[in-house]
Amino acid sequence: MKKYFLIILVLVTSVVFAQDNQALLEKGNAAYKSKYYQQAIDCYLKVIKSGFEAPSLYFNMGDAYYKLNDYPSAILYYEKAKRLKPGDEDINFNLKVANTKIVDKMETVPDFFLVRWFRGLSNIFSFNMWAILGIIFLVIFLGIFTLYLFSRTLKIRKLSFWISCLPLALTLLSFIFAQSQYSSLNNTTEAIIFSPSVTAKSTPDANSTDLFVIHDGTKVKVTDNVGDWSEIKIENGSKGWVSNSSFKII
Repeated sequence: MKKYFLIILVLVTSVVFAQDNQALLEKGNAAYKSKYYQQAIDCYLKVIKSGFEAPSLYFNMGDAYYKLNDYPSAILYYEKAKRLKPGDEDINFNLKVANTKIVDKMETVPDFFLVRWFRGLSNIFSFNMWAILGIIFLVIFLGIFTLYLFSRTLKIRKLSFWISCLPLALTLLSFIFAQSQYSSLNNTTEAIIFSPSVTAKSTPDANSTDLFVIHDGTKVKVTDNVGDWSEIKIENGSKGWVSNSSFKII
């Protein structure tokens, strides 16, 4: 009896929690439409702190910060939205616009064309969608392969064997892309600079040699950590050490 009571309690709590979040989202959206952008942000932050994540929520956060001319925060939340829904045109467009507002315009080191091709395909769908497609293609493969195993007609066996190769290949590709998206979702090595101006050092020491200067809104990759310092890599390939307080992880 106690077990069932706990289950019911959890279910009721979950429903109430979801209703509270929905009310906060509606309140935030209403505040945004009325141009009370900070009020909208406050509502969205409460939802995020509850553990809820959604590309639309992060996208709205990015829009609200953009309206307040807080471009580093806008970029941070657009990047969070992009991580959950990489192929969304609106997210990518707004992120591109926000990046035009920051000081640093980095020359990106181009990836090998096969890497660009793979990344472009994997970004068409989210992790969940690729996983669902992988399961669908797997079921189709198993159905056709079952026909191959139990058919008594040589012609049908040959035909079903070769046809089954296509859903098998699509299954493998879907799971590979799903794994790529999963790794991207759990990647905690990318960050946005929030300090107005940061001087990257040659070592994790404030007295070490200055290497380069970057500004707020710049996206970096965190490659190492020593105490209060992190080694970062910017898009042109340069590396240096900065204080942990100068950036926020995406």
